[in-house]
Formats: sequence, structure tokens, C-alpha cells
Amino acid sequence: MSESLDFCEPFQDSKAAYVLSNVAEVVERVLMFIPTKSLLQVARLWRNCARRVLRTQQHLTWVSSSGPSTTELHSFCSILAEEVEKVFLLPKTVLMMVDCEALTGQAYCYEQSKAKKSRQCMSTAEELNQIFPKGCDIVGIATPGIVLTPTGSWTGAPKEYQEGEAGFAVMLPNTDGVHIKPFHFCKKTISLSAMKEAGLVDNPELRVVVMFIYEAYKSGGARFLSQILEPLTNSKALIAGGLVEGVFSPPRDCCSKGSYGVIGLALSGHKVQGASVLLDQDVGTAKEAEATVRRLKAARIPERNTLGFMFACVGRGQNYYHNQHNVEADAFHKVFPNTPLFGLFGNGEIGCDRIVKDDYTLCNSDSDTLQHEYTTVMTLVHFG
Repeated sequence: MSESLDFCEPFQDSKAAYVLSNVAEVVERVLMFIPTKSLLQVARLWRNCARRVLRTQQHLTWVSSSGPSTTELHSFCSILAEEVEKVFLLPKTVLMMVDCEALTGQAYCYEQSKAKKSRQCMSTAEELNQIFPKGCDIVGIATPGIVLTPTGSWTGAPKEYQEGEAGFAVMLPNTDGVHIKPFHFCKKTISLSAMKEAGLVDNPELRVVVMFIYEAYKSGGARFLSQILEPLTNSKALIAGGLVEGVFSPPRDCCSKGSYGVIGLALSGHKVQGASVLLDQDVGTAKEAEATVRRLKAARIPERNTLGFMFACVGRGQNYYHNQHNVEADAFHKVFPNTPLFGLFGNGEIGCDRIVKDDYTLCNSDSDTLQHEYTTVMTLVHFG
């Protein structure tokens, strides 16, 4: 995003914005009575005032959708394009997830039934990438299942979607005391020095790392995953994420088609806080899920500007809870009714029990393993 004014379009529906931006004859009539030198000052004043207003709008927001599409594009495309016009912030970073049908053109089914071609998947990926201005850092994930909270409702009940079309985009502005840096590595670009440059290694300000590994089942993928996680295992930062089907943003120019890699966000700064708990294979009832999620309360993470993230195995959900729907998302909402929840169902989970606060880190042991199967990592992240 080169200038703040590039993002003025979302406000065109308001009457004030219409008068100030689109009724050219009115504006020109007023400006005709202003000397040239003063006219330049007025232009600078309006521009600077607009920038100051945008800098004060530091509350994160999101757009989400679910349900079948009536076009060749994924249903999330049209909803996102429409809703992003109404947001009252200048997004610097966007975390976007859609079901893997949007990327592969195939519907994922846990029951392993035949997948079916349904749309031109590349058009969907391109459309999603073009909705936001060029200067915006976008991390775009395609995964077997989606967890989301309805658009605009901080108290809305989150829903788990293991089948069908669903997607969300969490939009994060520039925030004082919070530094969000996206990273992307494949086997050609991964190195300790590259991780250091991304702020993942030797960064005392690092608080939270959210990461997504794609194509990890390919030959060499397990070794690559260990190469990523090993430097982070003893880190004081919270590490959470999962193994996903694919990535549609940023562009994978360095990767050969079908190769494995990792993308994510490194969150640094004294205002960032995080906490996570692991719902392991022994957690098999709604009561047990709620009891485990409730352990996050001990972190005392502020509610304001905080999101929940749920990274679950595709083997959990309703299949794991004896055909009960939405068990873990409901458990989170019961414990944190004012915190939106987003996430995925994937092919492996990354995380552990951990609390990251201002000046200390608590974890359940010094030898935490970060890789899991048939589990759910439930996380709180405070963005300052």
C-alpha cells in the first residue's frame, strides 16, 4: 500500500465521504476562492488529517463467510470484496484461510470419498489476492477445514466447517508496540541466517510465531519441518500452527511446483501476549474439552484486541466427538464469549501448553514437543 489515500474507497458509501470525494463540482466551487499557495496547504492538510485518522484506527477486524457459491469463484471472494469496502482500518497484514477446494478445485472429504472438480481454482486464488492493495502483506492458506466467527460480531459463536465452502480474512493494522513480519521458506531458501533475518532466531522481542507447513508429506518434508522447528523448540516465544494443503499467497516463485515449504507470521514487541493449550488424544468429550480450554484463563490475556486460534487435526471435529458438531469451538466460546475464534482443520498440529507475557514464559516442561497428531492446539494472541 503506497499511500493511505489508496485505501479511501471503503468509505465511499458514507454520505460524508461521497460529498468530500465524489461531488467534484462542489469541491471545485469552494476551492476556486482559495489562492494557489493556500490551496496547496489545504491539500496537504486534508491528506495529513486523513493519515492521522487512519493511524488511530488500530483495532483489528475480519471478514468471514460460509455456504455454497452461485458462481465459478469461491463464495468467500464476493463476500470479501463487498465487506472490505466497509472496514474502518488500514490493513497492513492479512491472514486469510479458505477450504482447500478454493486452491485445488477439489472438495476435501475426511471419509475419503472421491473428490470432484468444481471450479477454476486459480481464478479464485488470484481474485482473493487482488482484493487488497499491493502493499498489504497477505498470508493465504488453503486447508481441509475452517473455523470462523461471523463477520463483525466479537461475541458471535464460532463455527467449525469440515465440509463445504468457508473462509475468513483477519485484517491487522500497524499497531504501536507490535511488529508483525511475514516469512516464507522452502528447501531452497531455508537457513539459520534466513530465519534470523525473519526475526525467528536471536530476537529477544519475539513473542508469538504462527506457522503453516505445506506439502509436508512429500519426500524430505519431515526433515524440512524439523529444520524449521528445532531452532524454535527452546524459544521463549509461543509457537502454534499446522500442516495445510497449500498456499496461495505470497507467490511461491522460489519453489518448484508441488514442493514443500512454510509460511507464517512472526509477532514481536512488548505489547504482544500469547497463550496456548493442547487438547490431546485423551480429550474426547465436551466436558473435557471445556476443562482444557479453561486453562487458558490462567494467562490473564486482555480481551481487547485479542483473537483465538484453533489448529485441529482433520481426525477430530464431529468424527472424534461421536457425531457431535462444533464441540471444541463451543467450548472456547463458553470460556471466552467476547473473543473471536479462527483456525483450521489440517494434517498435523504444531504447539504446546505455553504462556508468553510481558517478561516471562511458562511452559509445561523444558522438553516440549511441538509436533502432534489427532490433537487440537487452542491459542490466544493479544495484538496490543
